[in-house]
Amino acid sequence: MLVKTFGSAVFGVQAITITVEVNVTAGIKYFIVGLPDNAVKESYQRIEAAIKNTDFHLPRMKIVVNMAPADIRKEGSAYDLTIATGILAASGQIINAETVGQYLIMGELSLDGGVQPLKGALPIAIQAKKEGFKGIILPKQNAREAAIVSDLDVYGVETITEVVDLLNGNTTLTPVTVNTREEFYNNINNYEFDFSDVKGQENIKRALEIAAAGGHNLILIGPPGAGKTMLAKRLPTILPPLNLHEALETTKIHSVAGKLKASDALLTIRPFRSPHHTVSDVALVGGGGNPQPGEISLAHNGVLFLDELPEFKRTVLEVMRQPLEERRVTISRAKISVDYPASFMLVASMNPCPCGFYNHPEKECVCAPGIVQKYLSKISGPLLDRIDIHVEVTPVSFKELSGERLTEKSSIIRERVIAARDIQQLRFEGKKEVYCNAQMSAKMVREICKINEAGQLLLKTAMERLGLSARAYDRILKVSRTIADLAKSDTIEVEHLAEAIHFRSLDRDGWAG
Repeated sequence: MLVKTFGSAVFGVQAITITVEVNVTAGIKYFIVGLPDNAVKESYQRIEAAIKNTDFHLPRMKIVVNMAPADIRKEGSAYDLTIATGILAASGQIINAETVGQYLIMGELSLDGGVQPLKGALPIAIQAKKEGFKGIILPKQNAREAAIVSDLDVYGVETITEVVDLLNGNTTLTPVTVNTREEFYNNINNYEFDFSDVKGQENIKRALEIAAAGGHNLILIGPPGAGKTMLAKRLPTILPPLNLHEALETTKIHSVAGKLKASDALLTIRPFRSPHHTVSDVALVGGGGNPQPGEISLAHNGVLFLDELPEFKRTVLEVMRQPLEERRVTISRAKISVDYPASFMLVASMNPCPCGFYNHPEKECVCAPGIVQKYLSKISGPLLDRIDIHVEVTPVSFKELSGERLTEKSSIIRERVIAARDIQQLRFEGKKEVYCNAQMSAKMVREICKINEAGQLLLKTAMERLGLSARAYDRILKVSRTIADLAKSDTIEVEHLAEAIHFRSLDRDGWAG
C-alpha cells in the first residue's frame, strides 16, 4: 500500500514541504531514496525500536521510502516521525490513512517512542498554513512557537502512540492555541535591566540615547570597571518596542537556530547578543555544512555587543563589514545559497590600551610608547568607518556611586527615542529599506542634513583643529540630524553639530598619542 505523508526542510528562514512516499509491498529489505543524509538513513533503527516499544509492529515486507523533491538534500533526524507515520499507515495500523495527508508531521523519535524537539518549527508552521494543511503534528516542546500561526491546528505530542490515536480519532488531544497579540502586548516591556540602575555616566547615557534614536552603531572606550558592559546591556530597554512583524521575523530566526525555550511562543523584546571574543567567523556571521544563522542574525532587530573589540580576530571583524552595510548576510555553498536578515545595532567596547589605563584621570598607563596606537590599529579603518559614535567612558566617582539622586528610567528615555523615530519614519516614507538616520546614503545626507553658514564654519574648524578624518564628516552630519530630531528641530543647529563632533573621539588627531 502506498501512503503519502508530509514533512518540511528549512533553508535559511524559509521552509520547503517534503513529500514522504511510503510503499509497503511483498518482499524484504528497507530502502530510503531522495537524497537523504546519514541522519535520515539512520532513522530506520530509531523507527524500528520506537514502533516495537509502543506495541505496534514493523511490517516484515519490502518498505520503500521516497523523499521528494529528490534534488533537495534531506538533513537531520526530524523526519523520523514523518516516515514512521507513513509506515504505520501503509501497513494498516493507522485505520484512517487518508487523514495522514491532511497534516504536516515532524519530530525525532527516541527508542522508547518518545518525540524529541526540532529546529525551525515556526517557519514550518507558516509554510504548512500557506500550503493549506489542516494542521501540524510536532513535538510538544515546539507546539507554542508553532501555535502563533493562526488558522492552523497545532498538536504537540510526546509519543508516537499519541500521533496514531490522533489520526485514528481515538484521542482527546486538543490543538495548542496562543493568542499572538495578547502574548505580544503582555510581554513587550518585560526587561530585566533599567537605566535607573546606572549611577552617574550622564554623558554616556546621552550617547546611547542618540544611538538608539538614530539606529547608530557605537563604540565605548574606557578603563576596566567604568561600566561599559552595564550600559550596553541596557540599550535594548530604550529602543522602540518591536512591532508584531519584527517580533515574528526575529522569532523565526531563533526558531531555526533552536534557541527558543519550550515556554516561548514569541520573542517580544529586542535581542541582545554578546559573543565571546574567541568566536569564529562562522559562528558570528553564520554558515557550516548545514548553514545555520550566526550571532549577527540572532541579533536581528536588536543589539550585537562586542566586548573588548581589539581582542576579536581581525578576520572575524572584517566579515561583518558587508552585513553592516547590506543588513543581511548571504551564505553560499556549492549546492545552496541562503539569506539571513542581519539588521542590528553594533555596540562595541574596548580598553584604550592593553593595560587599560591610558587617559585615566588617576591611574598611570604603563604601556610602552606606540603600544596604544598599535592596540587601536587592531580595528581596521573600514570597520571604524561604520561606527557613527565614539565615546570615552570615565570611571564613576565614589560620590556619584553612593549618592541617592534618582536617575531617569528607561521608559522615560524610550519615549523620547520613539518620538525621534516617528519623525524619521515620516522623513523616509516611501524610501526602500531606510528607516532611520544611520541608514542614509551619502546622497541622502547631502539632501537632508543641510547646515547653515555658522554650522559650516564650526565643522570646518573642528576638522582642522581636531584633525578629524574625511570619514567623520558624513557621520557627524548623520548624528547631528538625530540630535536635532531628539530636540524636535527641523534644522540642524550649531549646538547639534557641536554635540555630534564631541562623539568622534577616535577620529581626533593624536588621540592615541
